[in-house]
Amino acid sequence: MSQDVLFELDGPIAVITLNRPDRLNAISSGIRHGLGEAWQRFEEDQSLKVAILTGSGEKAFCAGMDLKEAAATGIGVPPRNFLPVLGDNVHVTKPVIAAVNGVAYAGGWLLAQMCDLCIASENASFAITEAKVGRGVPWVPPLIHMLPQRIVMELLLTGLPLSARRAHELGYVNAVVPLDKLRAAAMEMALTIARNAPLTVRAARELVYLSTEMGRSAALRAGRDIFESVYLSEDAQEGPRAFAEKRQPNWKGR
Repeated sequence: MSQDVLFELDGPIAVITLNRPDRLNAISSGIRHGLGEAWQRFEEDQSLKVAILTGSGEKAFCAGMDLKEAAATGIGVPPRNFLPVLGDNVHVTKPVIAAVNGVAYAGGWLLAQMCDLCIASENASFAITEAKVGRGVPWVPPLIHMLPQRIVMELLLTGLPLSARRAHELGYVNAVVPLDKLRAAAMEMALTIARNAPLTVRAARELVYLSTEMGRSAALRAGRDIFESVYLSEDAQEGPRAFAEKRQPNWKGR
């Protein structure tokens, strides 16, 4: 692993930390490569059920691209694999929670956006600042399913930040907590998910994303197809059995 990205294990939870606090966890080549390795490790380890993505320090989740590095390299159009992005050039089938500890600007917004869930500290803020530095935002389309169109337009055209509280009011953030409670809150959510039936969790996650690309009838058909194997699994029998026997289910993931 790159020293710019830390990978910690806490039971069935992987905690992935952007580790450049002196540079507000700006996206460097080290972070890009480290994230690629982290997502591969998380996906391949069957004992891991949920990942938490966060940043080091108290000021920033991620301030976006390291502009000094970008200026030195003279980067033009970033190649599609420039940054590992979940749901685009990286395939992960398990839930990921963003624990946003401070600013999440530009590419930092993208890293929070690509996660399935988002918990923010009270000092967190979100901004799409590319218009201020002449860069592009081809990754924005999924945001239309997360925020109202005119809010998205305002964010893109002004480059002004959105507070964590406002992001929560708009439904972009699941919860806002004090900074010193952020990791605990993210871990509580992660463990709640990890205790659930893994096949159901994965299928439900897949259906949500498929539904954003389909009409109502097509999405309903897709849901029946996705969940058929879940209904036919051993876990589908174990859940009701455990409930009847008043015990915790022993999920097998099959």
